[in-house]
Amino acid sequence: MEIVSYPDIHSPEEAYQYLTDLKKILQYLKVSDCNMEEGSLRCDANISLTPREGEMGVKTELKNMNSFKDLKDALISEVKRQAYLLDKGERVVQETRLWDIKKKKTISMRSKEEAHDYRYFPEPDLLPLKLKKKWIEKIKRGIPELPSHRFERFVEEYKLPPYDAEVLTNSGCLADYFEECVKLFPHPKLVSNWVMGELLRLVKREGKSLDEVKITPAGLAEILSEVEKGTLSGSLAKESIEQMFKTGKGIKQIIEEKGLRQISNEESLREMAEEIIKENPKAVKDFQKGKKEALGYLIGQLMKKTKGKANPKLANKIIREKI
Repeated sequence: MEIVSYPDIHSPEEAYQYLTDLKKILQYLKVSDCNMEEGSLRCDANISLTPREGEMGVKTELKNMNSFKDLKDALISEVKRQAYLLDKGERVVQETRLWDIKKKKTISMRSKEEAHDYRYFPEPDLLPLKLKKKWIEKIKRGIPELPSHRFERFVEEYKLPPYDAEVLTNSGCLADYFEECVKLFPHPKLVSNWVMGELLRLVKREGKSLDEVKITPAGLAEILSEVEKGTLSGSLAKESIEQMFKTGKGIKQIIEEKGLRQISNEESLREMAEEIIKENPKAVKDFQKGKKEALGYLIGQLMKKTKGKANPKLANKIIREKI
């Protein structure tokens, strides 16, 4: 499929945004995976400088771009080159140019001085195609929710910050994952934080696609439910996600096998807190003198002693009471 846009893009940045949005739409509609490295998507660009009033300027064509960033850089370079020629009173030659990544400039590939060099003639093997309006409307009605609409809905329905909504709707797969998780754990912002944070961190680290990971939306929802119930602390939840990502095991099995259950027994935490206070008299005195960071140190020592399993809120409360 070839898409030809109207000549109404007015800057390299606008061209970059147009291509980014177009790619997102094609992926949402499952038209293509749009992998430029594998040749699933290509882009050529025609560019000309035009006076504020008057006819369109002479265009050059940029071909064989490897990325949208390269295309934007090539367009920026070409704007400078053409402006330099026109400012000197010289003319821009109609030609095809390539982007030299190392030299950061466009170079001539071949000249196309005459319009007939572009081979403008009908393809005899392709018959004219006329589409009925009813058919077009039917197709429109069957189109799934597009990225821009989903972005707006995420902001309005889930009350997400625009940044979160932009990241989550960047791919249909990620947006679907988020919504499936929210159905099971109805705290959108919290789900957004964990999806954008820990989940995407692991996906990026392992170089996998989201549909390859072993953490299902239901699995992540279970982990967050355990945090809400107090079974897991934030740090233990992160460790649980690591384990689930590696093994695909359920959270309850991971908690039992790895001994990740959070310690919320007040009596046992008080005993350990007393030991910490005895072992760190200087930190206690520093806190009593008004050094608030000393409290954080003591709580950190208690968390270290419990291998991160102490309930943080309870640990904070007990240490404060003891000193």
